[in-house]
Amino acid sequence: MPLSDPAPREHIHTRKVTCTGYRRADGLWDIEGHITDVKTYGFENHDRGEIPPGEPIHQMWLRITVGNDMVIQAAEAVTDHAPFAACGEIAPNYDKLVGLKIGPGLKQQIRERVGGIYGCTHLTELMGPVATTAFQTIFPIRAREAAEKQRREEAAGTATPRKRRSPLVNSCHGWRSDGAAVKRIAPDSYTGADAD
Repeated sequence: MPLSDPAPREHIHTRKVTCTGYRRADGLWDIEGHITDVKTYGFENHDRGEIPPGEPIHQMWLRITVGNDMVIQAAEAVTDHAPFAACGEIAPNYDKLVGLKIGPGLKQQIRERVGGIYGCTHLTELMGPVATTAFQTIFPIRAREAAEKQRREEAAGTATPRKRRSPLVNSCHGWRSDGAAVKRIAPDSYTGADAD
């Protein structure tokens, strides 16, 4: 269902964030983020001159490479458009993300490494949807492969009991430990009134 009809208004600005996840041939995962900010009007910029309507004021890219353990093994950032000539100079700093694990506490660790004058506000913000895209890319594939392996082992009579836990439990309302989704998907983490 879409949002309700808005009040009369004028379109001024559009920010687009696109994130894409890839499985590499070497078993690692690439997650790429792209962000653009575009105005509907032209304006004068000290470093770039006239920026016409529709030309990005910001256009930036970020790629991280992670393993199955969700640890960042490589990071690369590029700034194609920015309001200041110096903005792109900070892109190499994003290699400081190498070694961080995508999971609880990631935002604070990112701020410590590339926050403030040591990074770009927009590239640093982009790490939020990039990290979420990493989960959305990697966990379903790994869960499917684990289930297939379990089925093969069961068919061969070599299966061991498997606990169905998830790091997503209590990460949002849908994944609450007493909810129907956790009861069905990760029953070992279920805490509802009818828990065993």
